[in-house]
Amino acid sequence: MAPSASHHVAGKAGEVKLDYMEDRDAKAQDTVYTTASGAPVPHPYEAQRAGENGPLLLQDHHLIDLISHFDRERIPERVVHAKGGGAHGVYKTTAPLDDLCMADLFGADKEVPITVRFSTVGGESGSHDCARDPRGFSVKFRTAEGNWDVVANNTPVFFLRDAAKFPHFIHTQKRNPATHLTHADDATMFWDYLSQNPESIHQVMILMGDRGIPDGWRKMHGYYGHTLKLVNKSGEWVYAQMHMKSKQGTAFITQEDSANYSPDYAQKDMYNAIEKGDFPSWDVCFQTMTPKEAEELWEKQKINVFDMTHIWPHKQFPLRKVGEFTLNENVENYFAEI
Repeated sequence: MAPSASHHVAGKAGEVKLDYMEDRDAKAQDTVYTTASGAPVPHPYEAQRAGENGPLLLQDHHLIDLISHFDRERIPERVVHAKGGGAHGVYKTTAPLDDLCMADLFGADKEVPITVRFSTVGGESGSHDCARDPRGFSVKFRTAEGNWDVVANNTPVFFLRDAAKFPHFIHTQKRNPATHLTHADDATMFWDYLSQNPESIHQVMILMGDRGIPDGWRKMHGYYGHTLKLVNKSGEWVYAQMHMKSKQGTAFITQEDSANYSPDYAQKDMYNAIEKGDFPSWDVCFQTMTPKEAEELWEKQKINVFDMTHIWPHKQFPLRKVGEFTLNENVENYFAEI
């Protein structure tokens, strides 16, 4: 932990930290600056020198403490989903799924803490929240049987069905090695890939339609995409698709209007909503399919149950609500928690 300002405000002696608003509004007289180990330092700028204007001395623990963190504070960027944010909350099962799944998480009235991270996909860590891009929607369920990490998107399909193509596709989202331009200015690689891989058309139609720029993270759905296998205590199993449906509804931003929004619009919208008690929620639903139904779906409609470029028809495989989750706590340290 880097040198920081620890606060001891009248009436709150011994409190380790304050929330963001208390910290922002704290008076200078009530603030104690410390080293990473908690030792108080009279002033952040104080340093030991050889004489009044002499060089800095390496014997100064505060200086070495400060520099050691400064030299190491660059956070490596994710290959994809680099720009994002999230919050903590709670999941509760409202309609047990124990007839289909033995996981403790889906038992009657089960409640577990969660953390959700939302993101864009192709952009760098400083890119715009309102880019025309799919959105990542990952959830960590902290269950009695261990952590379950759900990695989802805000679209029910994807650009490819063959996982071997994934690195090649992601390269089209990066800067061109010759021009060093992103696809906002040089989209040749992106459209070259799409033109040679026609299975991507379903995702492209979504991306280039209204859903291409969601109005923040609170107003979008989440989809697991990959087909799951649910197994009950009797060993019987079904295929499943997981959906997370926004209780705020969905809303979108036009291409023309997107430039009028803050680069951190989605992060700011989520943070401020939670701070004022407007907690966003999602329903957790499943589509299920028996092995026999999966065979018939392929034979009659040529839909492979594992094909991420197809959805499962909702009329044939209706959604079954299992539970819901609510985000009600902002993070304290983005790097450590998100």
